[in-house]
This record gives sequence, C-alpha cells and structure tokens, in this order.
Amino acid sequence: MTATSTLPTRQGSPRTPVRVSGPAPVLDVVVPVHNEETDLEPCVRRLHAHLKSQFPYRFRITVADNASTDRTAAIADALAEELPEVRSVRLEQKGRGRALHTTWLGSDAGVLAYMDVDLSTDLAALPPLVAPLISGHSDVAIGSRLARGARVVRGPKRELISRSYNMILRGALRARFSDAQCGFKAIRSDVARALLPHVADTGWFFDTELLVLAQRAGLRIHEVPVDWVDDPDSRVEVVATALADLRGIARVARDLATGAIPITRLREQLARGAIDLDPPGVPPGLLRQLARFGAVGAASTLAYLALYMLLRGGIGAQAANFVALLVTAVANTAANRRLTFGVRGTGGAAKHQFQGLLVFALGLGLTSGSLTLLHGLGAPGRGTEVVVLVAANLGATVLRFLLLRGWVFRRADDREVLEETRVETTR
Repeated sequence: MTATSTLPTRQGSPRTPVRVSGPAPVLDVVVPVHNEETDLEPCVRRLHAHLKSQFPYRFRITVADNASTDRTAAIADALAEELPEVRSVRLEQKGRGRALHTTWLGSDAGVLAYMDVDLSTDLAALPPLVAPLISGHSDVAIGSRLARGARVVRGPKRELISRSYNMILRGALRARFSDAQCGFKAIRSDVARALLPHVADTGWFFDTELLVLAQRAGLRIHEVPVDWVDDPDSRVEVVATALADLRGIARVARDLATGAIPITRLREQLARGAIDLDPPGVPPGLLRQLARFGAVGAASTLAYLALYMLLRGGIGAQAANFVALLVTAVANTAANRRLTFGVRGTGGAAKHQFQGLLVFALGLGLTSGSLTLLHGLGAPGRGTEVVVLVAANLGATVLRFLLLRGWVFRRADDREVLEETRVETTR
C-alpha cells in the first residue's frame, strides 16, 4: 500500500494530501553515493538525528550506492542493520539519475526526496521543502541557492558556472525555476511515477530534465531558499558535467520540438488546470473582461497622455485634451470590441463606434470639466494638470466600462454568456 492516494485524472482537480497514517513512511530521503566511505556515516547519522527530532511522521533514509569500489557499501549495510529507518540499495552501474530513478520508483513513501552526501544544504530547509508536497499544495520542491533569501558560500568559479547554466536553461528551455542543480529536491510519489518513465538521463542532468518535464506538464514547483556551503572536496567533474548538461539540454529541446516527450498527455494527466475565473455571485465572463479592459485602458491612457503632452504647447489644454481623447477613444472602442467583448467582423462596427463616441462625450465632459474647474482655481502647472487629468480619466474609465458592457456591447456579451452556458451544459 502506498502512502498517498491516486493522482487525480481530471484536469484542474486539487492534489489530495499525502496519507500520514498507516505502515508506509511519509518521506523517503535518498542519498546517492559513489566511493563515499569517509562522509557516508556522519551524513546518515546527522540526517537520521535531524529527522528523528524534527520530522513528525514516519521516514526512511535510503543509501543508494552507485557501484562503489571502496567500503561505502559495507558502511551502508552496517547503518541499515543498526538503524531501523535506514535501508541500503546497491546498484552495479554509476549515475545519480539512475540511482534516483531506481530507488524512487521502488519506494512506498508518499514523498520522495534526495540530498547530496556532503550535506552542503542546511537541513533546516528540509521541513519547508516537503511540507507543501504532503499538504497537496505543490508537486515538486527544490532547494534554491539563487532564490531571494538564500545564503550561499562558494567560490566565484562555481557561482559563475551555476548562474550561467540556469541562464542557458531559461533561454533554451524556457525554464522558470531558479536553480536546477542544487542537490536538495523532493517530489510526490504519485507525480514521480508519472514523470520518471519519460526522464532519460541517468547522470547529473536527471534533475534538470525532471524539472523541465514537471514545468511543461503544468505542475507546481515549490522553491525553498537554502543556506548552502560549498564542499571543497566535491567529486563533481565540473567540465565533464557541464558538457553533459549542454548535450542534455539539446536533447530535451529536440524531444520537446518533435513530440518525442508526450507533454500534451502529461498535461492532461497531471496539470492542475486554470483557476475558475467566474466565482459564484459574479456575472459570467466579468473578471476576464475586467482584466482585458484594464489592459486596453492602460495602453489608452498612456497614448492619451503622450498625445496631450505633445499637443498641449501648440493648441492649448482644452483642444489638446479633445484631440487626444478623441483619437484614443476610437482606438479604445475598436480594441475593446475585439479583445474585451469578443466581437468579430465588421457587422455593427459603425454603430459601435457611434455609441463609443457618445461614451467618449461623457468622458470628455468629465475631463474637460475637471480642467475648467482646475483653471478656475488658479494657474496650475503642467504636473498638476496631468495629475487631475489622470484622476478624471480613472473615473471616466469606470463609466466607460459600465456603458460598454451594459449598453454598447450588451448583445455581444449576452451571446457570450449563452455560448458559455451552452458549452458548460454539454460537457
């Protein structure tokens, strides 16, 4: 029996919390190792003591030995014999990705994690790393040395390589996570079972490939800023690893472009879906229309101010206000007709523009009246004029939206509501 319920199959369904009762562990922390006879025992004992005192649920520590040729395997076996929460797994081939793939798919825990044996990352970040996965809030969690709030001690060479690599990821694979390489990650086991069969890399690029697939599949990736101190005795071969990572980036980019990775199917299976934008008590489509109307309005306001300032010195304040408002009103009506209220084609366009000009007249009265009142009180500067006009335009904008929605485009809006209702009833 697994420690978590079945992954939801309907897009948009929330993740259920991981089951914390029963015989299976809630958390399984994998420590991949290769020839780590010096660091392995203190690492496992420190991690075990931390989990015993800080983690409130059942846990397991899995030592995944990657074909070590020293005493690492014997030390792992001894720790597993001494500590009930520790198990030892032996793999005959090297590769951190291979070790994680094998141990994670073979685990019955609800949340799967891994960390490097050098414990460069402060263990205080472990509870906030796994808590969102247990609750169902997130699907994957990563420790980040590049997120705001992280505290990192390492040399300039490693810092430059890390930041450059993540910049390449953002450019080549449109990655939105901040740190792909930190050896401190966790994933829900139900999500892992869906993603891991599509992760091909068996080495250091495994993390990056998994994160890219998770992002493209619409999963929520939780980031925890960590305290991290570089291990000067790190066994990572920087140049060889960097070249392998670049080859991995090229392969994943190709597979995504050719459809070799079934992202569409993974999204259908895993993605959380869009938030309902039409909550109870709010007219259907209103929030979407408000968002689009706001964007059109912001662009119109900027264009209006630019035209006003350009014309003000030549034709005076009132004339500049009239011309700027007229030009932007025509453009605003056309943009809202198509973008906000979804009216296509030329049918009714002239009528809509005429009604839009009537709405414009009301806006003109509001802004011109504000200018008249302002100049009646004295001789204001240009800055005061602009502030008053912006405030008047905000009021005119609210009035414009109400009139456009309730009068100018009322029939188009009704058709949209009827269409949404029809689609909803046929699902």
